[in-house]
Amino acid sequence: MLIVKGKQKGKTFTILAGVHGAEYAPIIATQELVKELKPNELIGTIIILPITNIGSFYNKTPYINPLDNKNINRIFPGKKGGTVSEKIVDFISSEVIPISDIFLDVHSGDASEDLLPFVCYYDNKRFPRQTEITKELCEYSGFENVVSYPYTIKDDDPAKYAFKQACQAGKIAFSFESGKLGYLQPEAVKRIKRGFYRIFKKLEMYNFNVLSGVMKFQRLDRQVYIKAPVQGIFYSKFKAGSQVIGGETIGYITDEFGVILEKIVSPKKGVILYMKGTPPTKYRSTLFCISSYKL
Repeated sequence: MLIVKGKQKGKTFTILAGVHGAEYAPIIATQELVKELKPNELIGTIIILPITNIGSFYNKTPYINPLDNKNINRIFPGKKGGTVSEKIVDFISSEVIPISDIFLDVHSGDASEDLLPFVCYYDNKRFPRQTEITKELCEYSGFENVVSYPYTIKDDDPAKYAFKQACQAGKIAFSFESGKLGYLQPEAVKRIKRGFYRIFKKLEMYNFNVLSGVMKFQRLDRQVYIKAPVQGIFYSKFKAGSQVIGGETIGYITDEFGVILEKIVSPKKGVILYMKGTPPTKYRSTLFCISSYKL
């Protein structure tokens, strides 16, 4: 963990990256950010966790930490006396989030995920002021797609996800998604860094020569998730960002000999926010997330 303290006191902004070790764009973006930041020009403090899941990163393991086979982004708030992943999560929940004013969790598509770049936040009605500020930051971030998720958990429910944990605590919390399929894309790194600097500028924490003003974006909400009805080999001619209509066949699953087991049909009109981008498919794994444009 790196803490960059500015010359003047101000807000504390936490950036979490590398929660999934095969999501490389966020990791490289934070590495570059660390080299570029000038503390003398910073107002406030920036906390950076550049590779949260070291075990996953160095073992090149998608989704889970191979040291305990747990997905860090499914076990918040964690356990102080638990496994290595649970301890990492507990540290973030109990030590990092409480001292943060703004919490940004940065992701990309993991090794098997095709993904449309987007910034997202939870529509948390319990903290309307924080939610409105979060929405404004997301819309200023430079991402072309701004996604709002419903917030339905109770105060004593486990948040499971990192930035949902921060949202539950009443923090300004959101997430970037940029990059896909477990390989490093320079444009994905550039998009993330542009988002960092635009938000720093919006918060008056750091004045960087970056394109200012609100860029064009579209809002999306009302997500539906399509799970694999069987285990098998997944095929689809569609990509993240494709437009689909209700009742349209958007993929199919075969057995190991090519026999079609199930066709996958879209339940609604919308855009594919992310989807499985590789053939191996387990039962009940997510094949598609389809979102609707918000009018």
